Amino acid sequence: MLLTEPALSAGTATATALLNCLIREVCAPEQQVWPDGPHLVARLPRAGVVLRTGLARPPAGPTYRLAPPFEERRGDGWIPVPWARLADLVAGELELATGRPNPEFLAQVRDSHTALTAILAARAGAHGDGAPGDGRFAESERSLVAGHRFHPSPKARQGAPGDWLRYSPETRARFRPRWLAVRDDAVAEEGDAGAFAALAAHGPAAPTGHRLLPAHPWQLSLLSDRPVLRRAFAEGVVLDLGESDAEALPTSSVRTVYLPDADLFCKFSLDIRITNCVRKNAWYELSGAIVLNRLLPRMFGGLGATFLTEPAYRSVALADRRLYEGLGVIVRQGVRGLPGTPLLAGALADPYSTFLSSLPALATAEEALTWWDAYVGLVATPVLRAFLERGVVLEPHLQNVLICVDDDGMPVHAAFRDLEGTKLVAGRWDAELAAVPARVAEGLAYTPDRGWNRVVYCLLVNHLTEIAAAVADLHPELDASLWPAARRHFTSFGHHPPVRALLAGVPLPAKANLRARWHRSADRGAAYVPVPNPLAAPLPL
Repeated sequence: MLLTEPALSAGTATATALLNCLIREVCAPEQQVWPDGPHLVARLPRAGVVLRTGLARPPAGPTYRLAPPFEERRGDGWIPVPWARLADLVAGELELATGRPNPEFLAQVRDSHTALTAILAARAGAHGDGAPGDGRFAESERSLVAGHRFHPSPKARQGAPGDWLRYSPETRARFRPRWLAVRDDAVAEEGDAGAFAALAAHGPAAPTGHRLLPAHPWQLSLLSDRPVLRRAFAEGVVLDLGESDAEALPTSSVRTVYLPDADLFCKFSLDIRITNCVRKNAWYELSGAIVLNRLLPRMFGGLGATFLTEPAYRSVALADRRLYEGLGVIVRQGVRGLPGTPLLAGALADPYSTFLSSLPALATAEEALTWWDAYVGLVATPVLRAFLERGVVLEPHLQNVLICVDDDGMPVHAAFRDLEGTKLVAGRWDAELAAVPARVAEGLAYTPDRGWNRVVYCLLVNHLTEIAAAVADLHPELDASLWPAARRHFTSFGHHPPVRALLAGVPLPAKANLRARWHRSADRGAAYVPVPNPLAAPLPL
């Protein structure tokens, strides 16, 4: 059975995201949420406002599938609550709860709604453009139209839609990166310089004494007013050689693109705030990626999964750190060597996507349970082993994991990506961290507790909970079976105290994106709120 989701509109998606955040981070922790027949009722603890939302089906694990109508109680009746009114209510509740205003918050929610409106219009107008020949992997990267379900402004992007729609994955955009030629004495790079050779094969010949550097056209326009860059162009230190022969397909992160001709990814900087963060490659992150890439065999070898390597970065060594970071690009391994067809995990979890329902392997409830069992084993086992056995913190959130499936859609392999989110547990890798500059080492290390919280949040709350909900959308009768099946993949690690605590039912840490936006905290400093743990064994009668 396939759940029929409400038609995707900017208003519905914005209201749903706000309510998801409000319930998880404000109402539920204060026990101000309760079911009422086909509805879920939530009371704002300090504002005293009572809201009601429809439920598409009973929850599967610690997540709800909310559905219109969204309503506010007035007297003895209920009236519709539009997304803008809901945003005002959330802002008022948070100001009462924290004692501090945030004049940016409502603007960010409005910007997200505006962006989603533009995306939906452009996607409809360009229906099918770019899709033929790009394959299922590329289309999975483009499918996250509504964005993070637990973020108050999931599509917030600085700039007008006209600035970024041409580079947006959701609109199936394709574009050609620009080639810069940087004089040898002005090149900054680490790692395997040969990693850029496959890219250079699709670019012009570099003039003598120069090396090629790919650049994102949007980022180049953002940096065009930097005096140091203008002078470098004027003096021939940096040359603009024009567009690449190879097209780039933006991935779900927007700034990272896939070049099918070269079978490589380029992780560009973008000096643009997307959801929580300005998406630039900080200098210590550029160097940190190379440090971790050298350690990958020890960190990840033999775990039964793939980590896409990041063998090199290249940038400009000019007297302007913003240029060093802003033009820094990391080359990442492509996907053609992976077994099966890689699909972005986020595409499988997204309630507005048809990716999961299109897989034959989930045609029946029994087959779907087998699919889920295989999926959990492929994703959870290497993540747990990496942390518990090797002191490595992976960030297996939905945009960092590719699930390789066979012709029927059965999971056969997992691939993890993005070394920026990979950390080493302090105390386990001290010798390696001592060998790198202090600021680089600081960006690579987590304390054990912090690392475990990040692993559990990404693996269980952000990832497996959402996949389980998507499977239950297809087969609601599996609601009671999914997590007992998942539990067995964790019991083999039960001799480790933190996993034993999980199996005993301790609440899970969920990243508080709403509160992080309200406090204007960096993503790295976001707090967590407790949510129910679906791995807990049923209580004996």
